[in-house]
Formats: sequence, C-alpha cells, structure tokens
Amino acid sequence: MRARRWVLGALAIPVALVLTTLLAGWIGSAIPRNAGWREPPDGDPAAVEIMVTTNGIHTELVLPADTTIKDWRTTFPVIEAQQRGGQSPTHVAIGYGEKEVFLDTPTWADLDPSTALRIAWRGGDALLRVGYRARPAPDQWHRPLRLRREEYRNLVAHVEAAPPPLNRGEVRRTYREGPPGQTYYEAAGRYTLAHSSNQWTADTLAAAGVTIGLWTPFSGGVMKWIATPETGS
Repeated sequence: MRARRWVLGALAIPVALVLTTLLAGWIGSAIPRNAGWREPPDGDPAAVEIMVTTNGIHTELVLPADTTIKDWRTTFPVIEAQQRGGQSPTHVAIGYGEKEVFLDTPTWADLDPSTALRIAWRGGDALLRVGYRARPAPDQWHRPLRLRREEYRNLVAHVEAAPPPLNRGEVRRTYREGPPGQTYYEAAGRYTLAHSSNQWTADTLAAAGVTIGLWTPFSGGVMKWIATPETGS
C-alpha cells in the first residue's frame, strides 16, 4: 500500500506541473502588453506589413526581405538552395528555438521525453531558424499585421539582438544548413520554458509596441492576438 501511494505521488508531480504550466500559460497570455495599440489604417503607404505564422505549435515572424529600413540579406545571406525554383525571395521567416529540437527532431513524434524534460528543467542552447520565401499568401496560419515605420524599426532592433554581436563588416555566419530553404544561426542566451520560441515571438512584437500577451509559452497564446485574415471563399 505504501509503495502504491509513493508511485501515485510520483506520477502526480509531473501531471500537476503540466496542468500548472497550462493554466499559467492561459492566464499569462490573456494579460495584454501595449493594450492601447492599434494597427495603422488600410492603405497607409508608410505602413510595413509583416506576418505572424504558426504550425499549431511553433510561431515565427515573416518579414519583408528588403525595405528602406532593413535589408535582411545583409544579416542572413540567401543560400543557393533558397534561390532555386525561379522565384526571387520576397520575405524572410525568422523563428527562435532550442538547438536539439530544431536540428535533431524532424517531427514532434520524434521528440525524446528526456529532451523535453531537460528543456523544461534546465533549458538548452538557442538557435534562430531563417528561411526566405516568395510572396507568402495570408491565411489562418499566416496572419498579416501592419506596423508603422518606427514600430518596424523597433521590431528589427529586437530581432537583430537575438544573434551574438558581429564585428564591423562581418557577415552573419551560418551555424548549419537545414532542409532546403532553411538555415540555422546561433542565438544569444538560452532557450527555456520562460523564454521559449513563442515567447520570443511575443517579446519581439511587444518591442514593436504591438498588443500581445505577457507570457505566451504556447502558439495559441500568440495567435489569438493576431486577427485571422478574410481570404474569401
């Protein structure tokens, strides 16, 4: 009987932690930052349109590859695989994540439970995943968001702070090339449950002044703040 109680108690601890994290994530994502922010109006010629994208678990930012404010190709050069297919890239997708998950976990079904526990308790090395895209279309998974020029400058500054600093004139070095169209770069700091991929997306949007949740460990906590586009039927 005592052994049974011990086993049940041991099993209850991780279950309680998961439930606590889910509840905290739901509450934290409902607390707004920059609550008074509004998008610039449709047709504003000075607005910069970006996208917030998700695969249901992980979120990324899709930014114009080149504007008068920032040419991302100077920071993240377009690799040969990203130039194939006859379409010039118009946008760059940038996401933050944990090194082992990004590089060695093709699908969530491949995620080792020990890796998940390590990340939850101790964190891991952080990477940026960068990929260029040609004219991405808006839908429920790719939601456009308009920013004022100064807001976009602030967003750019936050993204530029993610990789380690460069020496003058140095081009960002590739950490490793992934599947066609994706490249990985080292990111400063550590990936943790408190500073996850979705939290990085939210923090980047918050730095631009966009209304977003305070703590967003789950993709839904980010995407619920971004309106789904009307794509027609």
